[in-house]
Amino acid sequence: MGMTMTQKILAAHAGLDHVEAGQLIEAKLDVVLGNDITSPVAINEFEKCGASSVFSKDRIALVMDHFTPNKDIKAAEQCRQVRNFADQYDIKNFFDVGQMGIEHALLPEQGVVGPGDCIIGADSHTCTYGALGAFSTGVGSTDMACGMITGTAWFKVPSAIKVELVGKLNKFVSGKDVILHLIGKIGVDGALYRSLEFTGEGVASLSMDDRLCIANMAIEGGAKNGIFPVDDVTLAYCKGRFQREPKIYAADEDAVYDEVITIDLSALRPTVAFPHLPENTKTVDEIGEKEIKIDQVVIGSCTNGRLEDLKAAAEILQGKKVAKHVRCIIIPGTQSIYLEAVRRGWVETFIEAGAIFSTPTCGPCLGGHMGILGKGEKAVSTTNRNFVGRMGHIDSEIYLASPAVAAASALTGYITDPTK
Repeated sequence: MGMTMTQKILAAHAGLDHVEAGQLIEAKLDVVLGNDITSPVAINEFEKCGASSVFSKDRIALVMDHFTPNKDIKAAEQCRQVRNFADQYDIKNFFDVGQMGIEHALLPEQGVVGPGDCIIGADSHTCTYGALGAFSTGVGSTDMACGMITGTAWFKVPSAIKVELVGKLNKFVSGKDVILHLIGKIGVDGALYRSLEFTGEGVASLSMDDRLCIANMAIEGGAKNGIFPVDDVTLAYCKGRFQREPKIYAADEDAVYDEVITIDLSALRPTVAFPHLPENTKTVDEIGEKEIKIDQVVIGSCTNGRLEDLKAAAEILQGKKVAKHVRCIIIPGTQSIYLEAVRRGWVETFIEAGAIFSTPTCGPCLGGHMGILGKGEKAVSTTNRNFVGRMGHIDSEIYLASPAVAAASALTGYITDPTK
């Protein structure tokens, strides 16, 4: 019986020739990740264990991104604790204000993660790195602490869903629409503790930014991880960037999948997830004009704060004005993306359109800061979750969409089709 791509990576890191779905294994880790919310909890557990060293100062990444620059005293104390830990153990990949970015945009950019890696992170969207051909999944802070000490973690080997992509996306249809379409099809628990393995000739037409977005939201379909094959796009992205040698794994021809789902990329339309679940999707064609009046637009997050996302928004906002009653907040994923947006003139475009351009931060995505919603307010957001109270008041509403839909909606004040 053949193995899937995920199973191949897990077997290699467990030192085994073969693994099967449901098998419990202990695997060596390439990277352990934490942020300013989850790392303090992990550090407390690390110290409770009496640990006095980390498994590798080069393979731990600590990113201060959720509440930074610090929004209050508690946030400042959390970052101070992590900063002290990073100093004490000489953690190489520590990213603070001035160097930090949104963790799941930053680590691929900085080459901390790459093809063939086995990665855990105390953040559910750690599954993002599957876009690079890595096994990558979110864990709790206690598992993060154990990972920092031992460099290992235990896993139950997941079974898989094969997602076969064909065709090519049309203009202003992006990776966000692909993953929202898929979650709308299978539901938020449709891939529960399974791997979403993306394959097919359509993969080659997807940019790395598209793939990172799709893998990022695998968890929103309940998946243990999402993963893409390593191809020329992957290797070009990693060249001169990835800190180690890429290791390429491919599924066996006789790999076993629970089911196969085919998606024709050319048939997809801009898609929006209505409150209060990512599975509650409609295409823009199913939403009437001026049906949903909005108060705020957020373009950013670990899902859609990358260069192509800002490019799409800038193209739509160029020479136009944000609707008078709409607050439009644009947040780049990293300092590098921020700088490139300045160089390309997009920041001027955003500001002249009546939007604001923020320092990299998770901020509004989790209701942290930089865009909290009040009672009854509605937002179109390029983030990944639209649960009750996720971005503020429990009586607010979040509509998940692509940067193109978000930018077009900012101009009209209603959820709007960017292709028209």
